[in-house]
Amino acid sequence: MALSFCYPPPITCRLTAATIRSSHGNGNYTLEASLVRRAADLSDKSSGFTSPHPNFGCVIANPGGNVVGEGYLYAQGTTPAEVQAVEAAGADLCMGATAYLNMEPGDCHGDSTAVSALVQAGIARVVVGMRHPLQHLRGNAVRALRSQGIQVDVPGEDLQSKAVEEAQKSCCLVNVHLIYGAASRVPFSVLNYAMTLDDPRLTARHGGGHLPVRIVMTQTLDLPEEANLWDISEVSTIVVTQRGARRSFQKYLASKGVEVVEFGMLNPRDVMEYFYDRGYLSILWECGGTLAASAISLGVIHKVFAFVAPKIIGGRNAPSPVGELGMVEMSQALDLSDVSYEQPIPDLTPAIPSMNETSAIDPTVTPYEPNIIFFYKTWDPYGAFSNFSPHPIRMPNETGDYVSWSSVEHYYQVRPDWDSMKIDVMYRALKCKFSIYPHLNSMLLSTAGSILVEASLHDLFWGGGREGEGLNYLGRLLMQLRSEFLGEYSSSIHGVSLEYEENISHVVMLEVCCNVKNVGMEHKG
Repeated sequence: MALSFCYPPPITCRLTAATIRSSHGNGNYTLEASLVRRAADLSDKSSGFTSPHPNFGCVIANPGGNVVGEGYLYAQGTTPAEVQAVEAAGADLCMGATAYLNMEPGDCHGDSTAVSALVQAGIARVVVGMRHPLQHLRGNAVRALRSQGIQVDVPGEDLQSKAVEEAQKSCCLVNVHLIYGAASRVPFSVLNYAMTLDDPRLTARHGGGHLPVRIVMTQTLDLPEEANLWDISEVSTIVVTQRGARRSFQKYLASKGVEVVEFGMLNPRDVMEYFYDRGYLSILWECGGTLAASAISLGVIHKVFAFVAPKIIGGRNAPSPVGELGMVEMSQALDLSDVSYEQPIPDLTPAIPSMNETSAIDPTVTPYEPNIIFFYKTWDPYGAFSNFSPHPIRMPNETGDYVSWSSVEHYYQVRPDWDSMKIDVMYRALKCKFSIYPHLNSMLLSTAGSILVEASLHDLFWGGGREGEGLNYLGRLLMQLRSEFLGEYSSSIHGVSLEYEENISHVVMLEVCCNVKNVGMEHKG
């Protein structure tokens, strides 16, 4: 028997009435709604594979309503849905046609390929199932298309009917994880529990297909050295723990290729916010009652799947799937409800650090010189500067053979010489990343004259820290790389103007660009 419920109250998308400005009559709305739903259905084929990107689908139809081309985003890093649809239709059939999208195009990493493909193909009209739920991307593609003379219609704004309303709900459903995350700032989280437990592998049992990253949460890091979770041959593992827990075991896990992230105070809310910032759209929880109770009480569990066998074992010490919640009366019990979606999505501007926080990170910056750019969160305008951004690179492994790594983060995590060579290794990885992706190179160069600060709250070496106590090495390396690309310095990979020595207590940093002064900072990492 499987049960499901949602908690806390669902995020809704309320459809709003608007003036109908489309040149198409009401009689065509049923057909148009069906094409929007077709785009949503297509996008759902890749569910689970596209993170941190949404599920995108595109259908191109001629003026008579006949489909001439379609496509969907297969996975992160693959060809955009719009490009696939244009190529499937061909140049002649695209000219003057209408493109139906389940969601407004938008890329967190500065890539505008999707919009360009529609414009260059001669598409005359675009119907967008819903606007992008992320504030800094919402409306950008719609404005870009309209500026090129393309008519853009949005259900609920330009088109209105019962069929259109149902089509828009379909568009919401296929990207519910992104919508919920944009509103709550944590991944859409599902608690999955059964009444029996085995030796956990936390891998997909269906064989093949999507393999989610495994996350282990432990305060003390009191875990065995031999465990299925440390086998990363099929899927990677991330361990989150209390700062300072079992340093020797942390090094052991790192040697196995397992990533370890430390928190000052470990709790489910902070952990979920952290993984949302890294671009995770959904989390499946499989845990004991104590952790489940903590996650529910902190409001980070949104849905529960309970698999209950028709057997009763009983016993005074028999564990419950949910631990103590402090409830003593039935009236206090959590009500179970289904999910519903309405539009519009709440307006939530990404959090911007205050000027006081900015000054704390770099004392040379005053309130009268606000030329500072923070980056870290995947969804932010400069999220591509993060090591976690999903841009594969080809770099040598420990034997000197060039292999592909899914991100800069994955590359340096497995380097055996990491402790003694971290600055050089990181710089070479960054140079590779920003050299092979033209739009990332352009994004970096566009920041000339600004100070870059990695706004991680937990990493005091690469980031700025919670209160500016971090060293911000990643920001400094990016500024150095920017200078090299701009030709301001004749630096090379082996001449990075930063010196690091693991066995001394001070780090000497030479001057980088943007008038950042030479400083000596105590290294406590």
